[in-house]
Amino acid sequence: MHKLRNTIIKVAVFGLAMGYLEAVVVVYLRELYYPGGFTFPLKPISARDALIEIGREAATLIMLVMVGSIAGKNARQRFSFFLLAFGVWDVIYYLFLKLILGWPQRFGVPDILFLIPVPWVGPVWAPIVLSLTMILLATVILSGERSPGAPALSRTLWLLVPGALLVIFSFTKDALQHLSAITSTSEGYEPSHFAAWLFWAGEIIILLGILLAGVRRKDAFL
Repeated sequence: MHKLRNTIIKVAVFGLAMGYLEAVVVVYLRELYYPGGFTFPLKPISARDALIEIGREAATLIMLVMVGSIAGKNARQRFSFFLLAFGVWDVIYYLFLKLILGWPQRFGVPDILFLIPVPWVGPVWAPIVLSLTMILLATVILSGERSPGAPALSRTLWLLVPGALLVIFSFTKDALQHLSAITSTSEGYEPSHFAAWLFWAGEIIILLGILLAGVRRKDAFL
């Protein structure tokens, strides 16, 4: 248990450092493309820089998957450490953007979250809520690892799949509806609406899965 706790701390520190690094990269990008402050519509960006940015995002995901793979001893732990690193990274990312740039001024401002395969857009509060949910889920699963005989979670955590799909769709729905107006570099894209009801529907399903997992492993929060 002591070794697992140390691993959790190390993965969280990794996520913290990665969140700061991500924020610094975005600070430089905004100085280049949005010197007056980030706002929609998206400004022109060269095809080369767009590919570099997409590559950076892909590399970020690979890093998070790899740290989970290295830290975990089984599939549950690997998945949990990925979630933990991802959640801490994203929350810290927004924290440092606030500290360095004073952005966002409010949690409801829209942000570009991801570019693969289409722009993911949503108010700042949405990825923060999702990241905190990921940390909570990782905590429940990893806490249950203390009891080798605890019930398997596969019958409850299957709810994560439809929940996650709804959340992802809420981020990409607007861009998918405007594909004809989006160039290969997303130039000129301006979101018109965020489907908050889809996001919260997905969140509720995910939280239900976490709750059922906690009930099945009653010692998860002890």
